[in-house]
Amino acid sequence: MTENETEKCRCCSSKKKKERSPEEYKLLLNRLNRIEGQIRGLKKMLENDAYCTDVLIQASAVTSALNSFSKVLLANHIHTCVVDDIKKGKSEVVDELVDTIQKMMR
Repeated sequence: MTENETEKCRCCSSKKKKERSPEEYKLLLNRLNRIEGQIRGLKKMLENDAYCTDVLIQASAVTSALNSFSKVLLANHIHTCVVDDIKKGKSEVVDELVDTIQKMMR
């Protein structure tokens, strides 16, 4: 992806990139694939007129899975990106981290 294409990316608020280890990438992708399956399951439940509480319980499981994904990603971010930037003297990464956590807690 060129720098110009990076600027056009609507899903990312940052131009920064992160190279993940194959293990981290696989772990995160597997979690997202499971969540995607859960979302498809929710859709199927609605299409099949499933009872409200059954749908709500499944929706809660999806929320929990997304929260778990975010916790793993946040921990990885702190252990790699944040630590590396602090070692390089880039203390502004702490403000970025605080801002990110505040946004996550809304």
